[in-house]
Parts: sequence; structure tokens; C-alpha cells
Amino acid sequence: MSNAVNEERQGLGSQLDKLRRLSQPFFLPLDQSNGWQFIWLLISLLFCVGGIVLISLTGLIELLEKFQPILTEKYFGGVVSTIQIIWTSLWGWMFLVLFVVGAISFFSLRQQLRNKRWIHWLFLGIIVLMLLAVNGINAGIGFIARDLTNALVEKKEDGFYRILWIYACCFAVALPIRVSQIFFTYKLGIIWREWLSNSLISDYMKNKAYYVLNPNNEEETDIDNPDQRITDDTRAFTGQSLTFTLGIFDALLTFSLNILILWSISKTLTWSLFGYATFATTVLLIAGKNLVRIDFDQLRYEADFRYGLVHVRDNAESIAFYSGEDPEKAETQRRLDEVVRNFNLLIIWRVIIDVMRRSINYAGNFFPYLIMAIPYFAGEIDYGRFIQASFAFGMVEGSLFFVVNQIEELAKFTAGISRLEGFQSKIEQVSNQKTINQNTLTSYTNYILIRNADLYPPGSDSPIIRNLNINIEKNDRLLVVGPSGCGKTSLLRMISGLWKPLNGSVNRPEPGELLFIPQKPYMLLGSLREQLCYPTEENKFSNDQLKSVLNEVRLSSLIERYPDLDIKQDWPRILSLGEQQRLAFGRLLLNAPRFAVLDEATSALDVKTEEHLYNLLKKRDLAVISVGHRPTLIEFHSSVLELIGDGRWRLLPSASYDFEQS
Repeated sequence: MSNAVNEERQGLGSQLDKLRRLSQPFFLPLDQSNGWQFIWLLISLLFCVGGIVLISLTGLIELLEKFQPILTEKYFGGVVSTIQIIWTSLWGWMFLVLFVVGAISFFSLRQQLRNKRWIHWLFLGIIVLMLLAVNGINAGIGFIARDLTNALVEKKEDGFYRILWIYACCFAVALPIRVSQIFFTYKLGIIWREWLSNSLISDYMKNKAYYVLNPNNEEETDIDNPDQRITDDTRAFTGQSLTFTLGIFDALLTFSLNILILWSISKTLTWSLFGYATFATTVLLIAGKNLVRIDFDQLRYEADFRYGLVHVRDNAESIAFYSGEDPEKAETQRRLDEVVRNFNLLIIWRVIIDVMRRSINYAGNFFPYLIMAIPYFAGEIDYGRFIQASFAFGMVEGSLFFVVNQIEELAKFTAGISRLEGFQSKIEQVSNQKTINQNTLTSYTNYILIRNADLYPPGSDSPIIRNLNINIEKNDRLLVVGPSGCGKTSLLRMISGLWKPLNGSVNRPEPGELLFIPQKPYMLLGSLREQLCYPTEENKFSNDQLKSVLNEVRLSSLIERYPDLDIKQDWPRILSLGEQQRLAFGRLLLNAPRFAVLDEATSALDVKTEEHLYNLLKKRDLAVISVGHRPTLIEFHSSVLELIGDGRWRLLPSASYDFEQS
């Protein structure tokens, strides 16, 4: 039993730590403050807001008493007496001290509130201020409902309409406050989402983490669908975090403002509510634990289903050529079946939770009647007092049952925290590992030097290359050949820095001085101008330069079809593979690196066009490393590296290499 309790505590502690790691950096930097400081600052925010409200309300009442004493006495007598009681007792000093403590807390952490973090706290403070104002109005409505009911029972017509007018004024004041609170909540939510998304994207693109994570290989990384985690999970997390945080603040304020009213009316009713709320919350939280796991799976299955449909869209032409509709339909249906199967399980548990929650809520409606009927029939309280007790009971009950009423959303929120924090932690882990590897294995040079390198595929014991030693300097041209599957592309990955040798070292030029062109060039989502300039900034080149390069790589027809270089199209679908390869050569000529790494980059071109493109590279004095199978490539290279298999290799002058005998 104790082990189960410890595991439960560890699970809760782990989840809270994940929540802190995701939420705290938006308000306070993790490396300059701890979790307790973050929690204390949230509490201090309540102290500051409470103090500001009390001071402002006191000043407003003083002005009204000075200029409209009759109005104040007639309509705000209860508020005036309450404020007088606060300031003539220890409560006033306590509120004042807490306000000062809160202000000092923010001042002491002012260094951590830089980089616009103070704006985030300001928005949160405004929202809490509005919550407090609305809750204050709600507490006053309880007294208004009492007096209104008594006026009806006693048939005091003048008093009834006067109180009804005050009642209407309360709603008129509360409405713009509540609307403003909703606006600022949404505004803070989108600011938070933008900040968190940018932070994740920055880490995701740092040190090639997007490549190392290999998101489609769940067995190796435990990271599925990073696109969903950065988009949907981030949106849900920021929105739900604000909802729950402000909901907790609202519940605390509601409880604080109404519990004293309820206690003054009936201590028995108050204690009954505490016992009932404790029992009901415990039962529902235990029953709701299964929702967390099921919601976690549902998020993953939904993302897998969506990714399958995106995959069909991205490969529509290839599927159409193969007439592969049946297997694609079967795979899509399989993913949909997982979504439906898990959602059916989710329905069962949601119904169970909903039945329990509604039963508890319905049962709560009887408590005021059961307990307050006795003093009412005994003549100890009037009917207005009875109504006020019911109103206060409902407000306190709602605050105590906040978690219970949000159990389904809380399950989704918990699942989203695990997915998003797991993604964030994995990115940080990869970034740290990459930094270590770069410091120990790689240094930037004006040449490519591979020394005693042993290259293995990740997670494999079969060598691709053993003890490779090769040096490539300016104007050198190396052709890499060998049978399919011998590891030619893997060698290029090592040269480009994507893979690390198990032993040995690789010296390579700094980023930007080495450009890789695969057999199927990468076509980004953008304009024709962006396609050509990638990855360099597009404003570096004029229209004349871009058109000149297109003509050089024999894509003048592309200029005729799209004279506006800023036009955006689905380029992978519109352009043939041969056109994409020529466009990639244009990209290479514009970027003008010292080294070009070509992985069968002319396989879709005719021999004459291939010869023309390689001659362009020769004129640019680029060092070239090519992978290819055509004998015609020999004349454009000075040496040949032949990968034989099982880690064996040989390096020969191109003049002495014979394709037919290899």
C-alpha cells in the first residue's frame, strides 16, 4: 500500500515538474529562478491585486461619501461598513502588509522579468483583477438576492423596485468586466503560444535536432508527430494552462468571498459541504486516472491518422502511377480504426465520469434544503436568509468542485503536458549531445580530411567503411562508386556531418562552404525566388542574377512560364525531376560554396545536359564529390573512391578506373 502511495506521489511530482518546465520560462527564466520562486510570485500577484482593489475601493467610497453621501448611505451602506471594519481591525494592516510583501517580491526579481516578461505578469494581473471584481459583485448579489426575496415575501413594492434597480446595475457593471477578462485571457494565451512555439521551433532547428530525432521512427526516439506537438499540443497547453490557472484563482476568490457568508448563516451546512466535497472529489479523481492514458493515446492516434492523409497528398502522383489506391486506402483505414477503437474506449470512461459527476452535482442541490429547512421552519431565519444560504452554498460548492467539473479537460491537459514536455526534453538532450560531438570530433577547415574513420549505420554492427583515409582540397574532384546498398550515401552523410564515425575524425569546411544536392532535390514551400536562393537570404540576388542562372542551367522555359519570380506554386508536383535537378544546380551556382556534394544529382538528366552542368562547376573552381553510376562522369573527376562492401574500399586515379571491370 505504501509503495502505491509513493508511486502516486512520484507520478504527481513528475507531472508538476513537467508543468513547471513548460510554463515557468514564459514568466521566469529557469536558469535564474526556481519553482518555489515562481509559485511565490503567483501568490504575490494575488497580494498585489488584492491590495490595489482594497485601496482603490476605499478611495472610491471616500469620494462618494464626500460628494454623494445620500447615495452612498442608501445603496452602498453594506460596502462602507465592511471597509470600515477592515481598516479598524487587524485585517486592514494584514492586507496592507501582504500588498507590500507582494510588491517587494516583484521588485526583488526585477532582473528575471526582463525580455518583456513583465508584460506577461501585467496581463495576468489585469485578468486576476477583473476576476476579483466579478467575484466581489457576485458576493454582493447574494445580499441583494436576500433583500429582494424578503421584499417580495413582505410585499414591500418600493423597496423591491429599488433593490431590483441595484441588481440590474450590478449586471451592467459586471458584463464589460467579464468581456474584458475574456479578451485579455485570449490575448495572453496567443502571446504565450507564440513564445512557446518559437522556442520549440528554435530548438527543433538547432544542431539538426529535426534530423537526429527521426520522428517517424518511434522505436528509437519515442517522439511521434513533432508537427502536432508544436502546433496542436502547444495551442492546447497554453490555452488550458490559462484556463486552469485562472479557474483556480477564480475558485479561490469565490471560496474566500463566500465561505464567511455561508459560515455566518450555518456552520452545519458549511461542514457538510466540506465533507461532501472531499468525498466526491476523491472518488472522481481516482476514476478519472484512466482518462489520462486514454487521452494520451487518442492524441497520438489522431496525429498518425492525419499524417497518413498528408502522406497521400504529398505523394499523390507516385501513388497514381502505381495505381496504389487499395494499399493506401487499407493503411489509412487501419489508422482510422485505431482512432475509432480508442475513442470508443474514451466514450465509455467519459460517460462513467459524467454520470458520477452529474450525480454528485444533483445531490448537492438537496443539501441546502435538507439542512436549512430545520432552522427555517423553526423561525430562526427568514426566507431571504434561506435563499442567500443556497446562493452562497452554490458558489462555494462550485469553487470546491472546480477540479471535479474539469476532470475531462484535466485528463487531456495532463496527456498534453507529457507529450509536449517529452518533446521539449528530447530536443534539449539532442542539442547537448550534438554540442559535445562537435567539440570532440569535428573542426572546421578549408579542406575535407577523413582520418582512420570507421562508419557504421546507427544501431548496427555491420560496417559501411573501415579505416577510411582521404583528403579533398580545392579543385579536387572525387567520384564515389560501388554497388547499390554499399553505403555511398552514408559516406556523404558522414562528410556532411549528419553521421559521426565510430572511430577516427572528420575535418570539414564550416557551414555554408559545403552544399549537398541529393538525387531528389529539396523543394521548400515558397516562391521560385526562394527555391533558387535557398538556404541563402533571397535579397542577396537581383532578378537579373536569378534569371541568368536559370538560363545557365537550361531552365529558360521556366522564366517564360513564370516571369514573376515571387510566384508560389506546388513545385515538387509542377516540376519534373529533371527540372528539379537543374534548379538545384542553379541553387548551387548562386550559393557558390567551396565544396559541392552531389548524390546522383544528374540521374534524371540526359548526358549532354549532365556534361553542361559539370562544366559549369568546373568553371567555378569548385571541389566536387559525386556519387554516380554513369561511366560518362569519369571525365569530370580526378579520382575514384570505390566502396566494395563489408567496409572495404579502394582509391584510384580516374584515368585508371574502368566501370566495365568493376
